[in-house]
Amino acid sequence: MPQSMKITAATIDPALLDLPWELPLENWPADVLAALPRGLSRHIVRFVNLSERVIAVKEIGESVAYREYELLRDLVRLGAPCVTPTAVITGRSDLQGEELNSILVTEHLSYSLPYRALFSQYMRPETATRLIDALAVLLVRLHLIGFYWGDVSLSNTLFRRDAGAFAAYLVDAETGELHIEGLTDGKREYDIDLARTNIIGELMDLQAGALLESTVDTIEIGDRIVNRYNELWDVLTAEESFSVDERWRVAHRIKQLNELGFDVGELTMATDAAGTRMVIQPKVVDAGHYHRQIMRLTGLDVEERQGQRMLNDLESYRTLMGRKNDPIEQVAHAWMADVFEPTLDAVPIELRRKLEPAEIFHEVLEHRWYMSERMGYDVTMEEAVKDYVDTVLPHHWDEQSYLSLGDTQEMDAIFSDDEAEVLEDDPDFAALDEESLNQFGLNPMGFTAGMKFKGE
Repeated sequence: MPQSMKITAATIDPALLDLPWELPLENWPADVLAALPRGLSRHIVRFVNLSERVIAVKEIGESVAYREYELLRDLVRLGAPCVTPTAVITGRSDLQGEELNSILVTEHLSYSLPYRALFSQYMRPETATRLIDALAVLLVRLHLIGFYWGDVSLSNTLFRRDAGAFAAYLVDAETGELHIEGLTDGKREYDIDLARTNIIGELMDLQAGALLESTVDTIEIGDRIVNRYNELWDVLTAEESFSVDERWRVAHRIKQLNELGFDVGELTMATDAAGTRMVIQPKVVDAGHYHRQIMRLTGLDVEERQGQRMLNDLESYRTLMGRKNDPIEQVAHAWMADVFEPTLDAVPIELRRKLEPAEIFHEVLEHRWYMSERMGYDVTMEEAVKDYVDTVLPHHWDEQSYLSLGDTQEMDAIFSDDEAEVLEDDPDFAALDEESLNQFGLNPMGFTAGMKFKGE
């Protein structure tokens, strides 16, 4: 390590010192790189194995690196969905003494994929609209805490699967600004307009690369981000006026927000001078309603839709066991022991890394529903998980450490041609055709984003 090099981090991992900082990032040896897909970036980015985990390393200017590091730390403290910053490395130089760019280090977001990797697996128009919906939720959440992104795009976002949909995470805050006092409408509208423009361009690029069907209307999908954002923003922040005789609408508004995954921190209520009409407006809205409930009840860290699905199953269990009057905390403990944990335990260890545990549980519930419909009777969880493990899960991509054979910028440096052929022959990378899915009782249009069908 050069004597002038400086590492700034909340907690420094000594293993950072062992990385080849004296080399330009694009020349780092394959033995330190992690075989993970990366999105498009204006900077050199590599994924690196470090202390039994994976970090993302981005080569960038010193002032920009420090600024993004602090912004990401602020966003993490505010609970925003984003990558976690680890360190900034400055003062780098090569063996000839030539100055090298600074480095921003962030934690790799496990089970996440860039949008191009998702489309390389799963070429369906529905994937695009689901990603747009997830990005709209992310943008609203960021705007609610006063964050102006300044470069909204699919490329600057990572996606995790969330009970059949996606959850979006900010991965690049280089152009962002945090306004604690809140954003002006002008800044919000600029972010939305830029998102639309960038998304249309990115989807056109996918079409040019034959990763998205040519019949897909990219303009329509680009417009969707504007419509979805405005709909959600209005539900979360708009004033609502009604007669004082309709006070039930206060509880209805709160329930509506909860169903969208948001908690109301403060609700302003006022009546007119005649006392005949009431106006309500949410003032502080926090995301993660179901996530927090599951975390409190079970200690599990899950995505929002996953949490909602698990709570629904917990309530069904509560009813079936005749425990509606028991405290939910006690029932949750029994549900974990009787339902959730046995379901995961029935999955072979070598298959568990393919998906997050909560996503596996969600898919087992979906599989059980399809099996019951096909069989004409209520299939047990034991039957469902066995059939799921036998017929569905083995064909999933391994999303904890997904190898993108199409990302030649890094894969060529890590795998030889022979190794690539071995991976292609691996049964874990086998594709299912639509007829096979129908035989399993699965709807290909609504199936998981980790599939690619024959002929696509």
